[in-house]
Amino acid sequence: MNDSEGAGDVERAVAAAFREEWGQVVATLIRVTGDWDLAEECAQDAFAQALDRWRRDGVPRRPGAWLTTTARNRALDVLRREAVGAAKLREVAVLARNEGPYDPNDPDFEGGSGVADDRLRLIFTCCHPALPIEARVALTLRTLAGLTTPEIARAFLVPEATMAQRLVRAKRKIRNAGIPYRVPPAHLLPERTTGVLGVVYLLFNEGYAASSGADLVRTNLCEEAIRLARVLARLMPDEPEVLGLLALVLLHDARRNTRVDAAGELVTLEDQDRTRWDRAEVDEGAALLETALRRGRPGPYQIQAAIAACHTTAATPDDTDWADIAALYGELARFVPSAVVRLNRAVAVGMAESPEAGLALVAELEEAGDLAGYHLLPATRADLLRRMGRTGEAAEAYGQALELVENEAERKFLEKRLAECRSE
Repeated sequence: MNDSEGAGDVERAVAAAFREEWGQVVATLIRVTGDWDLAEECAQDAFAQALDRWRRDGVPRRPGAWLTTTARNRALDVLRREAVGAAKLREVAVLARNEGPYDPNDPDFEGGSGVADDRLRLIFTCCHPALPIEARVALTLRTLAGLTTPEIARAFLVPEATMAQRLVRAKRKIRNAGIPYRVPPAHLLPERTTGVLGVVYLLFNEGYAASSGADLVRTNLCEEAIRLARVLARLMPDEPEVLGLLALVLLHDARRNTRVDAAGELVTLEDQDRTRWDRAEVDEGAALLETALRRGRPGPYQIQAAIAACHTTAATPDDTDWADIAALYGELARFVPSAVVRLNRAVAVGMAESPEAGLALVAELEEAGDLAGYHLLPATRADLLRRMGRTGEAAEAYGQALELVENEAERKFLEKRLAECRSE
């Protein structure tokens, strides 16, 4: 494959394999080596080799198996060179026992004990309660989604050096504290579930509405979060909040392809083409929500999924039951007493009752100061003022939001709204 078109095909295949297989490859290598840094290094090396080897030999039928075998062999070579003590020799022995010839025709080969088990071990280790929440999220994004340290730093608005130290400290904590690389036993699952669900949802949110950068939606993060949520649902089918989380991300993801237009600009919910929503995801999400609610143990993910269902099951924007949504946000505030939930309720009240009623709630939030620096607070005030016809005040609020926004797609949308207000 020497022509530019062939090279482009290989690059696309490697990029696709990275999105789909990175977490699997790293998870398998961590399991068999116990060395997080070595696992990442060898995984990176395997993807680099793929660019050259696949150009020469063609893209393998099972790219994940090829990448896992290549990375595993690289790890074995490194450990053999460094095997100067008994501990290292044992690591080589463990890895060698797992080393088998790569057979692209073997349908059972998955490079380890199976994608679900290895990824699940990894996420429960990343989300161990001994780690601070910001470290859990960063480690999950790094190891399972393959984001670089600069990307994670930008996502959470911290300097790259700070994020690098956060990742180093998290890996050191896992090693020094002897945190086991495993899914916890059944009696420990409930106390660990909340943290794991929180990380998966944060991962989905960073993909669905990127906090910074040019793109509003990062599809690979959304898909990775949905994969992880499905694994958790298979592991804990009787946990209603696990089902609620999967329902929630599916109901949101159903609208993903309509959230930006062909030019990459943001499209509001009321202006989205509902015929393009993924009805299979809507139906699956609604069914999962119904199953979860029948358990009789409501929680924040189930309530948020119910809110999402109000939107995705409405045939038109006018059919949206905003009164029900406002009530659900009130219920959600009992579980999650955050200012962001109160802001979302203000939006729903503004739609269900009147823009004036919503604006009064926004004023309370501004006076409390809990959302200072959050661009959606002035953006919400601007939208309510615009709906009231107070375009001059709305323009001022849109200007304030523009000073705070980090995402380029959202910036363009706010600039468009500002221009509309100024032209009236």
